Amino acid sequence: MVEEVSEQRQSRLNKLAKLEEMGYNPYPYRFKPDSYAEPLQEKYKDLPSGENTEDRVTVAGRAMAVRNDGMFIDMKDKTGRIQLFCHKSHLPEENLKLLKCLDVGDVVGVTGFIRRTPRGELSVAAEKFDIIAKSLEPLPEKFHGLTDVETRYRKRYVDLIINDEAKEILLTRCKIVSAVREFFNSEDFLEVETPAFHPIMGGANAKPFITHYNALDNDFFLRVAPELYLKKLVVGGIDRVFEIGKNFRNEGLDKNHVPEFTALEAYMAYGDYNDMADLMSRLVRFVVTKVFGTDVVTLDGHEIDFSKPFPKVSIIDLIKRETGVDFLSVETVEEARALAHSVGVEADHCTCWGKVVQEVFDEKVEHTLIEPIFVSDMPRDISPLAKTHRDNPRLVEHFDAYLLGMELGCAYSELSNPLEQLERFKSQMAEREAGDDEAQMLDDSFIDALSYGFVPTTGMGMGMDRLAKLLTGAATLRDVILFPTLRKI
Repeated sequence: MVEEVSEQRQSRLNKLAKLEEMGYNPYPYRFKPDSYAEPLQEKYKDLPSGENTEDRVTVAGRAMAVRNDGMFIDMKDKTGRIQLFCHKSHLPEENLKLLKCLDVGDVVGVTGFIRRTPRGELSVAAEKFDIIAKSLEPLPEKFHGLTDVETRYRKRYVDLIINDEAKEILLTRCKIVSAVREFFNSEDFLEVETPAFHPIMGGANAKPFITHYNALDNDFFLRVAPELYLKKLVVGGIDRVFEIGKNFRNEGLDKNHVPEFTALEAYMAYGDYNDMADLMSRLVRFVVTKVFGTDVVTLDGHEIDFSKPFPKVSIIDLIKRETGVDFLSVETVEEARALAHSVGVEADHCTCWGKVVQEVFDEKVEHTLIEPIFVSDMPRDISPLAKTHRDNPRLVEHFDAYLLGMELGCAYSELSNPLEQLERFKSQMAEREAGDDEAQMLDDSFIDALSYGFVPTTGMGMGMDRLAKLLTGAATLRDVILFPTLRKI
């Protein structure tokens, strides 16, 4: 089958052939620019119109617009844009021939002197011109770009070329992750890497991906969380430990959920969830200040002040505030379902008191939490890895962090009693047997680790993609992921 070649691609192929006939290689081994657009614009911002300088620079970037048969080229590099002025009075004849083979989208390299045109445009007047990467595909039309969202994700490289807003979001995401890492390094945490293949699914209530390890002839789970391995390191004497890495959950896909995501988890010995609340508040404030230069920012139309510690309010009190009902006043799952029904929440599918509480919170409270807040003291029967609350045995010392109506992360006073942890796992196994495929499994190796003595410890987890989405104002998580997983075509 002969592949159809578009008219524009054929034109570019013809120009490539012409370059090769001239003995010119438009895919050289190296090219070294010594200057970049934005610093040049800043350095020469006071250069008067019509003035030339004796300053020579070498720049490289993509030709985003070509005018007057190549005399004027708008070039874009990693920092910004600058005009190239390619005139026969400055260029040798062989370079003028190259200009005739130039297309929008080609990557060019130019050496020349700095000037400002009579119309006021800062330019590099080319004395040497090269095509250093011939583009065989045309860029999307300038003003509309890639309008199909799926194509933007699938051809992220093109999106980055033409969509400055998308590029800025992704660059900001990188700065956010770097700032998180800087914060934990400054707090004397050790960064580690733990396995992505888990023989037992644990560390979070989630539906896992399953794969087969041929060399071991065993099925493994792609990790839903690194939690249990990181706690084993604390048992081993590494008092402060963190990991930033991929987790995988075989669940739904929407603007706030993706099955493959980047998460942060951190564990701090000799503390409880109150200590982690302080650290988490300081972490987010540090990241915001580092990336944006201020701790008061406008997000989704709301001015958010990150300089203040996040308030910590119990989930029971928040539900009571929004609905008027107190779930601590009922004991059984049947009574809890009836209470939920009284405030308009259908919870007949919930198998325990805690799941009913979570269901009512999700429907009635979550969307109201705009300012940063720690939703604390979660039901014990839905949080199997947290310590029982010291004041109420129906609850655990567990909080979820919220911002702009979205859960950002969570933290626990970690359960350290191996015997109680074993009973919690058994309860989770009963949930699995009853049909809950997100309930956790019994991990004997984790129980064994706790049996050697797990000091009082607090731990936290946070979604890096969610943090980036919230702080950049991106519409969906996929906008802050370089190459989101897509359906095969």
